[in-house]
Amino acid sequence: MIANTRHLRLSLFMTCVVFLGGTGRFGQASQAPSSDSNSDQDQPTATFKTGVDIVQLFFNVKDKKGGLIPNLTRTDFEVLEDGRPQTIKYFAAESNLPLTLGILIDASASQERVLEMEKITGGSFLSEILRDKDLAFVLSFDVNVDLLQDFTSSVSELKHALNRAKINSGGGGGGIPGLGGGPVPTVANNPRGTLLYDAVYLAAHDELSQQVGRKAMILLTDGQDQGSQLRVKDAIEAAQKADSICYVLLIADRGFGYSGEGEMKKLSAETGGRVINVGNNEKKLKEAFDQIAAELRSQYNLGYTPTNNKKDGSFRKVEIKPKGDYKVQARAGYYARAHEEQ
Repeated sequence: MIANTRHLRLSLFMTCVVFLGGTGRFGQASQAPSSDSNSDQDQPTATFKTGVDIVQLFFNVKDKKGGLIPNLTRTDFEVLEDGRPQTIKYFAAESNLPLTLGILIDASASQERVLEMEKITGGSFLSEILRDKDLAFVLSFDVNVDLLQDFTSSVSELKHALNRAKINSGGGGGGIPGLGGGPVPTVANNPRGTLLYDAVYLAAHDELSQQVGRKAMILLTDGQDQGSQLRVKDAIEAAQKADSICYVLLIADRGFGYSGEGEMKKLSAETGGRVINVGNNEKKLKEAFDQIAAELRSQYNLGYTPTNNKKDGSFRKVEIKPKGDYKVQARAGYYARAHEEQ
């Protein structure tokens, strides 16, 4: 049975985010993994939320040409937090932990002639990447932010959700139903058009922050925001607090540029993802999805107990330094939040 589309809205009067039309699937915070074993492959049996005693990082390692480097061990890395060396408590050369994935699809006017190929290629990607214990959701954004499918492991339901995405440039003026049934208020002189930053915030805060383990979101967009209540820094912070990697596939119909490419590069770099420019080329889009699938399957996973044990809500910069001539693709840091803030 096909689920009804749900609208997500940012509350005008509250600092929290309201999820209209029901709740998603919420994960339970788990215990920090044991660090008793000294094996390079001592993978944790459970995952955690940032803010407990262990900081967990998923990352890729690449050579100068961008090729993925396998078979490294913990002795090949040094971890620094705010410039101070940290002791790696556990390390895994590959991650078999379940994946939670969000597909965020731009349904604004710039996508009119590429939306169908996004649906087809995106559906094929989901068929390839998702395994039994994995979960995914689909969200579209234009003048609204719509949750087309909440968390499910059903590829069929996810494909149906992608197929329900439709171009909406705002001409109909439908508005998002809220507490008063009206549209989301916008900043003066900033009319609604493509609520990209709001969509990333809502995907991170309302969906991914409630889950544990490996998390990523993939944005299919031209990168241009118009009308969001939030700014790109708010979207980045929400993704970081949700421990989510952000990949951005820059895609648009011919004639549309990428005025937001710089912001998308910042979003992806700060969260451990990257930007891939595919234009309106179906072959490049498939190749981009293949690259993301390979990266998600080739992640290293390490954990450490921070020497700074204060839970003061501050952002801690983390650097994973390889001892070889490699490049590490990882998030820039995390927020040291108290348990009740999780």
